[in-house]
Amino acid sequence: MKKLIMLSMALLCAAAVFGSGQSEASGEDNSLTYIQDKGVLVLGLDDSFPPMGFRDENGEIAGFDIDLAKEVCKRMGVELKLQPIDWDAKILDLNSRDIDVIWNGLTITEERKNNITFSKPYIANRQIIIVQAASGIDTKADLAGRKVGLQLGSSANDAVDSDAATVASLADLVKYQDNVQALMDLQVGRIDAVVADEIMGRYYISKKPGVYEVASDDFAEEEYGIGFRKGEEAFAAEVDRILDEMVADGTAVAISEKWFAEDVLLER
Repeated sequence: MKKLIMLSMALLCAAAVFGSGQSEASGEDNSLTYIQDKGVLVLGLDDSFPPMGFRDENGEIAGFDIDLAKEVCKRMGVELKLQPIDWDAKILDLNSRDIDVIWNGLTITEERKNNITFSKPYIANRQIIIVQAASGIDTKADLAGRKVGLQLGSSANDAVDSDAATVASLADLVKYQDNVQALMDLQVGRIDAVVADEIMGRYYISKKPGVYEVASDDFAEEEYGIGFRKGEEAFAAEVDRILDEMVADGTAVAISEKWFAEDVLLER
């Protein structure tokens, strides 16, 4: 009887593994039906990344990406669950099925394409240099001998690391768990600049007029996409289809205007 119970448990575990996402044996993509059958889409995010996804004054998670995801889930007929994560471990969380998507100002890079499947890009972005007002720092060359901060595991991290000459010129490159802490340290003078996503940076700067400026130089131009597990093309295609529908019927544009006062969406 004990052997029979153990065998039954093993079969159930195997069914759970092979029934979710992609079937390893057949290569069949079951990713969309996995989400539909589960009835819940778990969205992984850094909850300190305004205006894409962050805690509002009531401690609730809000943001542009959150509003898009709520509407997508409504049209898919599934519940949206918001799951704050360690941004540096986002792909590990995705592949271990702690989350179903990374949807929080995720930059599309060639390296990330090797590990996850992306939606079509939906917003353009840059990695800007944020400095104290009247600091005199305006170019990457001006960062020589300075302390620069950025978020660990972010695309800013990748962009700065890829510029070996600039990195070599710095006094220190300080890596933070989130951009908010980096910007707080910049405000009080612990560091001299922060490299961060323009979408987040300009939103944050607008909340503290006269405190920060944006240098004329930047590190990289890029685009945001939604991250899915590698090979989950059916799930990604359905989310893209719904987003296209939302753009066509004006819903996505209304969400953009709510957060940015303009339509910032890329043509899809």
